[in-house]
Amino acid sequence: MLRILTVVLPLALWVWAFIDCLTAPEDEVKHLPKVVWVIIVLLFPPLGPIAWLVAGKRRGFVQGRTADQVAPARPRDGRPLAPDDDPEFLASLKKDDKQHEDMLKQWEADLRRREEELRGRDEPEDGRKS
Repeated sequence: MLRILTVVLPLALWVWAFIDCLTAPEDEVKHLPKVVWVIIVLLFPPLGPIAWLVAGKRRGFVQGRTADQVAPARPRDGRPLAPDDDPEFLASLKKDDKQHEDMLKQWEADLRRREEELRGRDEPEDGRKS
């Protein structure tokens, strides 16, 4: 069992560090460019992943606050990350809702008109029901 752990644990750490390094945003990578970190993690399996964990990425506390307390990052063009945070997007949803409601009312009126036409065809012309 110990032999398996000595192989599986470093392999799991290596795979995890490689994936974490690849998926880390460029602005969270410290000390070296992201490409260099990927090469270090790939070429130096026991030390590369450990170096990535220790010095490669910003983690945990950022200036006295935990990472989840830090304000969410914004793209470079200044737009909010999530659509729920974008007032223009929310306004466009309300506009689309109004358009969809109007379209639904139009369809319902058209359906009522067609149903009345079909009822008119089914009834005899002299007004008597058979």
